[in-house]
Amino acid sequence: MKLSGKTAVITGGARGIGKASALALAKEGADIAFADLLEREAAETVSEVEALGRRAVFTHADVGKRADCERLFADTIGTLGRVDILLNNAAASVRKLLIDLEVEDVEKTWGPTLWSVIHCSQLAARQMIAQGDGGSIISISSVQGVRPYALSTAYNGAKAAVIHMSRTWAVELAQHGIRVNTIEPGWIDTPGERNHADEDEIRTLGAKLPFKRLGKPDEIAGLVVFLASDEDAGYVTGSSLRMDGGFILPRMTKLEY
Repeated sequence: MKLSGKTAVITGGARGIGKASALALAKEGADIAFADLLEREAAETVSEVEALGRRAVFTHADVGKRADCERLFADTIGTLGRVDILLNNAAASVRKLLIDLEVEDVEKTWGPTLWSVIHCSQLAARQMIAQGDGGSIISISSVQGVRPYALSTAYNGAKAAVIHMSRTWAVELAQHGIRVNTIEPGWIDTPGERNHADEDEIRTLGAKLPFKRLGKPDEIAGLVVFLASDEDAGYVTGSSLRMDGGFILPRMTKLEY
């Protein structure tokens, strides 16, 4: 297994991409610590990780808050002893036009989507430097970090910032053997999508994508494992890897083929 003896910390690990990544990392030998606000779903993730023979630690936390992030890392180090991999996955999005957006809407979005990435990356980097044997910081950005979409001012801005901050950290942390990368998913079939679209809309709009479907959390999780592995991605840092099924490709008509 590629990640034997490693410990991974995940924000938003109770469901969706976070849970899929927790299980994929565990299958490769990593112990898992994760934060979320969804206790029932979190308990299921813990059980599934433990069924794979790995240790799992859940911290009920709002990772947009510094004190909660500090508690997440204290729980992780206290129980599992170290931090080798960080997956910044937690996010939220309030969708409104700029002219209708309230300050509270931006704060609600930027807490888990932007501030958690800063808090957790800093705490992880400090621990990795203290350990002295490198590490991997991975952040889930979005195609919305490189292409603007209406109704998503705060989310677009946060995801763009995650990409650029990560490249900055890649420069700063390379001397410590810490690799920093981002992933840009397209439209992925997660429970959170149901906050913005019903099943009929997801099915109808998904059929219009190049592969005629939404992406799967397991597919993103495979890329997370790749970036976490020194064996596979030991020379990859400062990169933003897109996995969107062609979501942002131009939509060509039959006359253009």
